[in-house]
Amino acid sequence: MEDHQLLRYSRHILLEQIGIEGQQRISAAHALIIGAGGLGSPAAFYLASAGVGTLTLVDDDEVDLTNLQRQILHTTERVGQAKVASGKQALNQINPDVQVIALKERAEGARLDALVQAANVVLDCSDNFATRHAVNRACVRLKKPLVSGAAISFDGQISVFDSRDAISPCYACLFPPDQPFEEALCSTMGVFAPLVGIIGTMQAAEALKLLTGLGKTLVGRLLLLDAQDMEWTQIKIARNAACPVCGQAHTA
Repeated sequence: MEDHQLLRYSRHILLEQIGIEGQQRISAAHALIIGAGGLGSPAAFYLASAGVGTLTLVDDDEVDLTNLQRQILHTTERVGQAKVASGKQALNQINPDVQVIALKERAEGARLDALVQAANVVLDCSDNFATRHAVNRACVRLKKPLVSGAAISFDGQISVFDSRDAISPCYACLFPPDQPFEEALCSTMGVFAPLVGIIGTMQAAEALKLLTGLGKTLVGRLLLLDAQDMEWTQIKIARNAACPVCGQAHTA
């Protein structure tokens, strides 16, 4: 680690739970962020500032004026640009040592598998169930830890699904893919701006904990936030042996 890096990350290095070895693990890591919007913005900012060596941003959308109320990765001047290009510019300004790979696409199938395989940790910052289930299936197949977040209106949620852990549930254990869900969109429901900041920042924290082996992650726990009353609820979730994604019949 070079002198300027020792200085940049000195406040992490001072933490005995991280130290130089932990910071080196962070610097050698590759995080895949699906979605460069409300959740992906704070998650990417904190992972870049913490020195995660490679960040891959995946999003097929462009910056719109309506995004700027909450998607802090982007600016007024970059309205109309691809979100991943705008995000890469912002992250490079924060930490030029971080390699940012900007992919303007909707990754799926074999392409999604390849992106997940290359990463040490995956952050699902998307806004729809189809993407969340696809990312979850890829993470289970390839045994990659997944940090999943969601936010709509004043309600947020976050959990960690880690198929390397024999007792960890997956996203499909919590939300079965064959169960009908009504898709709630920010464009119709609205979203409280700081809510995505809270959840996205927590996703970055969980990702850094996974990369360094620090503390206890949210595996087996779902945190729900009512930001209107600022009340947290914790729900314990167990692995479903009959899960169509991670159940015994599908992983044997």
